[in-house]
Amino acid sequence: MSSRRYALREDQWDRIKDFLPGRKGSVGRTARNNRLLVEAILYRYRAGIPWRDLPERFGDFRVVHTRFTRWSRQGVWEGIFQVLAQDADNEYAMIDATIVKAHQHSAGAPKKGEDPAIGRSRGGLTTKIHATCDALGKPTGFYLTAGQAHDLDGADALLPEIKAGALLADRAYDAENRVRQLLANDNCEAVIPSTRKRKAPYGYDRELYKARHLIENFFAKLKQYRGIATRYDKTAQNFLGAIYLAASVIWLN
Repeated sequence: MSSRRYALREDQWDRIKDFLPGRKGSVGRTARNNRLLVEAILYRYRAGIPWRDLPERFGDFRVVHTRFTRWSRQGVWEGIFQVLAQDADNEYAMIDATIVKAHQHSAGAPKKGEDPAIGRSRGGLTTKIHATCDALGKPTGFYLTAGQAHDLDGADALLPEIKAGALLADRAYDAENRVRQLLANDNCEAVIPSTRKRKAPYGYDRELYKARHLIENFFAKLKQYRGIATRYDKTAQNFLGAIYLAASVIWLN
């Protein structure tokens, strides 16, 4: 497998290089090669390999991992994502969640006050990725929980940031009234099928609802990164940092 397989194009690199620490002219020490670092991280998550198996061209894997962790903690990857997501098409938005298996190596990190966002069920260890997308299926936000958490937990965290004319979601988000109430307060149309338990189902725009496949398509793109389709990171901080970076590349494509 070529080590250039998952490299950034010149135009992609030009879009993000000025948002990275250590660039020329920024405060602090100038990094030797930020681009090589970003491509090493992308390679690791796209191929789903251990850090120590990074090709030699990327340098000492311990340095790559240390800088990736530091920048995840500092919110660097989230910051890049947020800049790119400013171009979102807010005609309508979508919310959904997907479950990924957490490898046994991802468990056992010291808590230190951080929720690891790993749960245990009959299927083993899992993490749930909650996400929102714009009208074109581009990601706009993320939230992590343990795999057994309800989709409404993600809605509580993500929906207050949504500014769109309508929200498309499956019937899991109709399990309680709080999502519809929040949308009504923001004058946002709820395009959500009612649960079968409702005696008086709500109507919704069935044609518009068909566009919800776009967020499912996004999850399929995200899971092309094998290190995200299966979680190996011990901390939610690093796993979420990788998601932000991968989602940024999806914005750049």
